[in-house]
Amino acid sequence: MSILFTPLELRGVTLANRVALAPMCQYSAGPDGLPTDWHRVHLGARAVGGAGLVMTEATAVVPEGRISPQDTGLWSGAHVDAWRPVTEFIAAQGAVPAVQLAHAGFKASTYRPWAEHRGGVPDADGGWAPVGPGAEPFVPGYRVPTALDEAGIEGVVEAFATAAGRAVDAGFAAVEIHAAHGYLLHEFLSPLTNHRADAWGGDRAGRMRLTLAVARAVRAAVGEEAAVFTRISATDWTEGGWTVEDSVVLAGELAAAGVDLVDASSGGAAARAAIPVGPGYQVPLAARIRREAGIPTGAVGLIVEPEQAERIVADGEADLVLLGRELLRDPYWPRRAAAKLDAIPSWPAQYARAV
Repeated sequence: MSILFTPLELRGVTLANRVALAPMCQYSAGPDGLPTDWHRVHLGARAVGGAGLVMTEATAVVPEGRISPQDTGLWSGAHVDAWRPVTEFIAAQGAVPAVQLAHAGFKASTYRPWAEHRGGVPDADGGWAPVGPGAEPFVPGYRVPTALDEAGIEGVVEAFATAAGRAVDAGFAAVEIHAAHGYLLHEFLSPLTNHRADAWGGDRAGRMRLTLAVARAVRAAVGEEAAVFTRISATDWTEGGWTVEDSVVLAGELAAAGVDLVDASSGGAAARAAIPVGPGYQVPLAARIRREAGIPTGAVGLIVEPEQAERIVADGEADLVLLGRELLRDPYWPRRAAAKLDAIPSWPAQYARAV
């Protein structure tokens, strides 16, 4: 019997299997951050393909929290209305619709990857002034951020909570807080990017304060039934940066704040980190957090083969596997994997003639 294709219960939400679409930016929203037909087809296809959980790209909680002008958002009622047809279709296919809520911090207002230009987007091209824990840009060529003051930090917490409430209204059954990859919450966590001397910086407890405040506010906003995840960069892969030991402590605090699963990614705070990229290279991070913090985890990063994914769950290294590039290549990977692992590959009736 395949463990990968058994249900997973997270609070009031039950996933049909342990395969999830990882959040991947599509850079295809309009200038107002509204999802388009691209998002409905892209996300819907992965639900038809059999993923137990389908997660959106990093979806900004405020306009200035977008990575690029083409990122999606969830900062108004118009966004709720635009996301609702997407969530309804995903749920109708038996998948759980999830949204990753994000604020890009000092990595905001950049050109999308295939644009002619690179780096920070000027106002004339639809860009804006970003914010961060300090006034230093991520790298030369990015826009110089404004350091958040006390009111600004409180506004970030409120924005995450308000967007989380809107997510539930839009039909999302799970919400992920993006605290990884060098974006705002990770910027506060990492000593590489947080040089503040106030209560939001300094020691590890001070640097964790914003992420934990957001987690508590999001849990309160979504109620007791919705599942709450947090994606973290479990290590910066850089001397003097955030470590997996720090992540174990953070994960325990996140569990106490009402988070149901830690999605363990890595990197993003340092431009030239030595990351040991290879098949399943981040799985040991998820395994250690699960073992030492006692919280369910998701593993992500170069998980491509069904047998590989099966082992991760069967060996207790993670409770969920999140696939990114592999589900871009093959939306039907979960159904093919089920057949390969001798699970029952339940295809939509419309496609039954091809089975």
